[in-house]
Amino acid sequence: MKIYVDGKYCDEKNAKISVFDHGLLYGDGIFEGIRAYNGRVFQLKEHIDRLFYSAKAILLDIPMSHGEVMKAVVETCRQNGIRDGYIRLLVTRGIGTLGLNPNRCKDPSIIIIADTIQLYAPELYEKGMEIVTVPTTRNLHSALNPAIKSLNYLNNILAKIEANTAGCEEAVMLNAEGFVSECTGDNIFIVKAGRVLTPPLSAGALHGITRGVVMDLAREEGVTVAEPNLTRYDLFNADECFLTGTGAELIPIVKIDGRVIGTGRPGPLTGKLVEKYHALTKISGEPIYDEMG
Repeated sequence: MKIYVDGKYCDEKNAKISVFDHGLLYGDGIFEGIRAYNGRVFQLKEHIDRLFYSAKAILLDIPMSHGEVMKAVVETCRQNGIRDGYIRLLVTRGIGTLGLNPNRCKDPSIIIIADTIQLYAPELYEKGMEIVTVPTTRNLHSALNPAIKSLNYLNNILAKIEANTAGCEEAVMLNAEGFVSECTGDNIFIVKAGRVLTPPLSAGALHGITRGVVMDLAREEGVTVAEPNLTRYDLFNADECFLTGTGAELIPIVKIDGRVIGTGRPGPLTGKLVEKYHALTKISGEPIYDEMG
């Protein structure tokens, strides 16, 4: 495997960062998870847009242009012969002192890893998944804004631990007001009376790239899409429920906190959106190889 580290391609064993890098010491940095399908990087521009938005929010100067980052992602896929895979793109604050001060970090680091991923077992996509609501609440906008896709993911990890303790792969996180925010690594949707509903970004939901694609696909089908505040009651009484994420894609949810959702099987609209999403990923994206590649 060839890993991009600050302009060079390193073997896995030699891809290293300093123990004084503030990404390691303090989680001071940002990241994106991106997918490649059929020799194309899916939604690449949108992911890099979000990377730069996160960087601006934490006053982190990415030492490459938007276009240069896009080219580096594509080239990393090419270096690794990726046609269908997962790309992890990180920007750290860089090497600094043992103090917090980010001004002591002179050169941010960019790391790109192109590999494979499988978050959930195939049978969960066929039969649906069970999730639970956990005590850990989503970060406040006034603390660490959930819109920032930062390297500090401890909020999500604590919720994930609680999900695993309950015997589940994923967890519903509420915000401080008790409204549904998102899951630990995925956005959450419900279908009710033919409408597709998902929590608003103001509730602490991440501005998910897959979330946006699925909302557009639903609208193309003539389905009304709305972003109201949702409670656990709304989840329990949904006709269908599913999660979206770059790694997860679309996965149906059939039970929440012991309550069966709808028929207890993946719903028809969920199935339709899964089909449309998979069809889109086959033909859309930034080409990794030329026609001869």
